[in-house]
Amino acid sequence: MEFGYARVSTQEQNLDLQMDAFSKAGIKKVFTDKVSGIKSEKPQLNELLKYARNGDTLVVWRLDRLGRTTVQLIQFIEDLTAQGINLRSLTEPIDTSTATGTLIVQIFCVLAEHERNVLRERTKAGLTAARSRGRTGGRPAGLTSKFEEIKFLVKASYESKKWTIEEIMKAYKISSKTTFYKILKSAEKGASQV
Repeated sequence: MEFGYARVSTQEQNLDLQMDAFSKAGIKKVFTDKVSGIKSEKPQLNELLKYARNGDTLVVWRLDRLGRTTVQLIQFIEDLTAQGINLRSLTEPIDTSTATGTLIVQIFCVLAEHERNVLRERTKAGLTAARSRGRTGGRPAGLTSKFEEIKFLVKASYESKKWTIEEIMKAYKISSKTTFYKILKSAEKGASQV
């Protein structure tokens, strides 16, 4: 059985072009998402994968409807293959139920692996160059200047027990409890040094 999958990135975009292509191709059951390709969570695609069985075919208008990066796409195709589900694109020469379509996917896999290796080499070279200049990676230790300025106010608000942690976080625009406790800890150290 063939199942269509259509996706657009925003609620404002419409699926007409893709739906027309599926209709022309005779695909009756189509799952649709309105979510960015960058996001890994695509609810209707997940539904389709629960519904599909060994030997079924997932049909897309274009491969980029499944993911933005080659690496994402290759991983997805490998997952489909492991489940025995074929993939076919209406606008590209991809059909994993044929030898030629499988060859094209394998070429994509080789290119994706090469891309990962080149990226790994560049990252390693960049880190080595940075270390030779005395720089280390990672986030800078300590608080941002914004939180450094308000840490004693946050501590005083917390110790007054008039407000909940959530209310204090909202008032001082602190986005996470981890940051909140980091601010308190810094204020404690600062108070003990005075």
